[in-house]
Amino acid sequence: MQSKWEVTKAANPSLVHAITEQINLPEIVAEILINRGIDTPQAAKLFFNGATADLCDPFLITDMEIAVERVVAALGKQEKIIIHGDYDVDGITAVSMLYLFLRDLGGKVSYYIPDRQQEGYGLSMGGIEESRRRGASLIISVDCGITSVTEVELARKLGIDTIISDHHEPGQTLPAANAVLDPKRNDCRYPFKELAGVGVAYKLAQGILKRMNLEQVYLERYLDLVAIGSAADIVPLISENRILVKEGLERLNHNGNEGLKALIDIASFKRGDIHVGNIVFGLAPRINAVGRLGSAERAVRLLITRDYQQALTIAAELERENRRRKEIDNQTLLEALDKISREYVPENDYVIVLARENWHPGVIGIVASRIVERYYRPTVMITIEDGIGKGSARSIPGFDLYGAIRDCSDLLEQFGGHKYAAGLTIRADRIAEFKERFNAVAAGVITDDDLIPKLNIDAVINLDEITPVVVKTLREFAPFGPKNMKPNFVTYGLEIVGSPRIVGSNHLKFKVRQPGHSSAVYDAIGYNLGHLLPITENNRAIDMVYTVEENEWMNQVNLQLSAKDLR
Repeated sequence: MQSKWEVTKAANPSLVHAITEQINLPEIVAEILINRGIDTPQAAKLFFNGATADLCDPFLITDMEIAVERVVAALGKQEKIIIHGDYDVDGITAVSMLYLFLRDLGGKVSYYIPDRQQEGYGLSMGGIEESRRRGASLIISVDCGITSVTEVELARKLGIDTIISDHHEPGQTLPAANAVLDPKRNDCRYPFKELAGVGVAYKLAQGILKRMNLEQVYLERYLDLVAIGSAADIVPLISENRILVKEGLERLNHNGNEGLKALIDIASFKRGDIHVGNIVFGLAPRINAVGRLGSAERAVRLLITRDYQQALTIAAELERENRRRKEIDNQTLLEALDKISREYVPENDYVIVLARENWHPGVIGIVASRIVERYYRPTVMITIEDGIGKGSARSIPGFDLYGAIRDCSDLLEQFGGHKYAAGLTIRADRIAEFKERFNAVAAGVITDDDLIPKLNIDAVINLDEITPVVVKTLREFAPFGPKNMKPNFVTYGLEIVGSPRIVGSNHLKFKVRQPGHSSAVYDAIGYNLGHLLPITENNRAIDMVYTVEENEWMNQVNLQLSAKDLR
């Protein structure tokens, strides 16, 4: 699919001058920062050097005082506390982090994660009943609960207090819990709204720590779990998320959780060199797999053990489940593509809604994401069992998926989520009407331009501007992720040197130089861009969008341009 190149406008020269002068940055780096909203020397310093000491006061979150007082009282009286989480990586890491934190404070704490197939998403009735059976007097939800009005009411009737800790969009009515912690509440004055579920749970732990006058070190030991959950949930890696993931990666790479060490070893990754990409495409799918195909509590057991040998045994089980999950993914994708070939009309359909009996509910979200990548349309995948459909939805940039589903809420039994990912439950006999309404809602807000993938370009540069100082500073932009992607550059009028070739699985390998600027020759590779080989032939000048990489081979580190598109 052809992308539209969009070059960011040049930044205000006076702002560029102020940042380059005060913190000694290359001009091109200052421009990128300014265009990403980091437009003062103070903000730039925080971007590069921010630490947990710079995080906002947790008591700015509405109801935090109430929540902290209730947890501290439960700890003091040795009440039984149960942490109720979700079965994805964000929920699993939030449960594990808060469990370890409260247990290490001497709390009587256990955890509960609902079965994806039997109970579905959110604070579940089964979880409430299990809390009563275990004699718990306090439930803390993490990464779920913001729409669990009925479930919280049941807990209240059973004499169980509840604290909701969530980051999803609230519904029209908040649960009548003792405390509801969610930065997305309209009445919440916490300045950063984009924390992951594990991030909100971390803020609760921060509040408890402050109230008990304990050192920050009691909490920093769990930052690797916060980094895993935040990166896996694809939250914007800016502001507080950037600090949490950056410091969490530091811990993960040097003295991390025993379960994560085992998982890294089983996955054959290199300890000490784990980055966000390894989490999103390597560790997270393995943690997710057990919750998709069975009980997610196995992943919690991995993350809370402090016995490396036990962790290796559990990690091997996660590895096996992940292989099985991949097989189911691929089969489901083939079936979905077959339905698309028969049902999807690009001229009329602004969205793709697919439904079928007995698709595995644990993989439909992954498959929806893969369809979005291929067709660039908001996609809903629904699996039907006993007349009830359970759906997972994924979006494209610029389309508020949650808002569009909310506009169809009278057709749904349940729904929840956020702008780019959501879940829903619907009666099978209403799916056709939902598809028609959802498409109409999308048609009213999606433009033709929205349906063209955008390749955002941070700056136009010449190759001789890629100095060692620039390369070093770009490295410090990590960790990379949403709202803080690796900077894309474009250089015009490049000359191909030598003979380009296809390597590996459809990767385009070639060399370039820029006549009139430098005689230096640069290595370039375009992953999955083998189809662009003809553009590099016949001695034609090319324009190239790329990121600047450092490629390590045989203990040698060399500069490499990673091509994103060629013209």
